[in-house]
Amino acid sequence: MSDRPKKKAEAIETWNFVFPNQSNPYGNMFGGELLAIMDSTAAMAAIRYSGKTVSTASSERVIFKHPIFVGDRIKTIAKVVLVGKSSMMVRTDVFVDKGESGGDDSKDILSTTAHFTLVAFDEKRVPTEVPELIIETEKEHKHHELAQQIKNHVKRREERIKHVVEKWG
Repeated sequence: MSDRPKKKAEAIETWNFVFPNQSNPYGNMFGGELLAIMDSTAAMAAIRYSGKTVSTASSERVIFKHPIFVGDRIKTIAKVVLVGKSSMMVRTDVFVDKGESGGDDSKDILSTTAHFTLVAFDEKRVPTEVPELIIETEKEHKHHELAQQIKNHVKRREERIKHVVEKWG
């Protein structure tokens, strides 16, 4: 039985406007600009969860579902969905705000989803242990299971790449 503390993850939400300097000539937001916002929000969720300094180790399963245009208001929501010993996988979703009254979330359009893996560090920049994740709701279970599948897929991909590199050196 682990003596690590257990903790429930908190969803972190940020809001941004999309400006012309963040877009291509056709008015679509650059993917790299969006990923920077998503990574930053994921880091805030991981810091809030772990109480430690964090650094991004990888981004996985980035899915661009709906374009974002200049002038759009975007809401980014990030939440820790899987933890290892010192790592945390954070699901990060971006919604285009289409609510005209400002409060109707049902009008938001899911634009982009990604999973970021972040590692917690101590004061000497050595990876440090994070709390075990408390999972309660059905949605949390689904997000946890998907994150575990992504982690397993990444591990298999890394093993295949290692094999090819060793073979062709």
